[in-house]
Amino acid sequence: MKTLFALLTALTLPALASAQAQERATLRGHTAAVISVAFSPDGKSLASGSEDKSVRLWDASAGKEWAVLNGHTDGLMAVAFSPDGKTLASGAFDKTVRLWGAWNSRTLKGHTDWVNCLSFSADGKTLATGSRDSTVKLWNLGTGEATATFRGHEGAIYGISLSPDGKTVASGGADHTVRLWDVASGKERALLDGHADIVWGLAFSPDGKTLATASWDKTVRLWDPKTGQERAVLKGHGNWVNCVAFTADSKTVASGSADGTIKLWDVQTGKLKATLPGHGEDQAMALAFSPDGKTLASGSTDKTIKLWDVPR
Repeated sequence: MKTLFALLTALTLPALASAQAQERATLRGHTAAVISVAFSPDGKSLASGSEDKSVRLWDASAGKEWAVLNGHTDGLMAVAFSPDGKTLASGAFDKTVRLWGAWNSRTLKGHTDWVNCLSFSADGKTLATGSRDSTVKLWNLGTGEATATFRGHEGAIYGISLSPDGKTVASGGADHTVRLWDVASGKERALLDGHADIVWGLAFSPDGKTLATASWDKTVRLWDPKTGQERAVLKGHGNWVNCVAFTADSKTVASGSADGTIKLWDVQTGKLKATLPGHGEDQAMALAFSPDGKTLASGSTDKTIKLWDVPR
């Protein structure tokens, strides 16, 4: 299923452009779908991972590509910067995680199927990964060894996020569920059951008070990660919702969809703030806000990354 995203057909809806949101640049270079994007902690660089097997690094201000990282033998599913910005992690169809440093790279092996998602702890010492082998793994980045494996999902895991305090891992996947895992004990703390289709993406808010989940049931759901209670169901997309991302102040969450659009939601009220035209008839697969919240990056099945000036 290496051409998974090439086979996903999006519904075409009229583009709903917000007068407040402006597309600033389109970054071209990848030769296949862009599945993941991430800003460096200083906001100066943007990383992108693609089904073309490459990781590309871009000058976030100028919109210019300045490096191509080759090493994976199959398509990319996830990229993320460490909190200190010194390491970039990538996960791929080749079942491996690569850690890219300034002068070298390391490979983490342990999953038996695609590595679909990954998330750093706030102290940068631990990496959480989710795979199509139905497991979540925690890695000690000092030793490169897997320190824990969590089992419970029935099917592939597509979304993962470590809480800001490092105590909880959230994972979502093909079984339509979101699970909260206690990092210290390795036990499942809560099962969040509400979505009616695959959970493709999720993210903790930076303040740790909200968990957002994106599903192919066309909704975004907001949860209280302490109680496991659902706080809001955000409806408006006309097709699968693939990804979510929070602003640094935790007040806005963005969602990207197979309907081609990107929506910005008020976390407190659950109301729609703006709709960006996105990528036309192609799917928005990945989202990331710059640390200052002024720029939103989106990756798409159209092989491009777009940079958006975000309404405040």
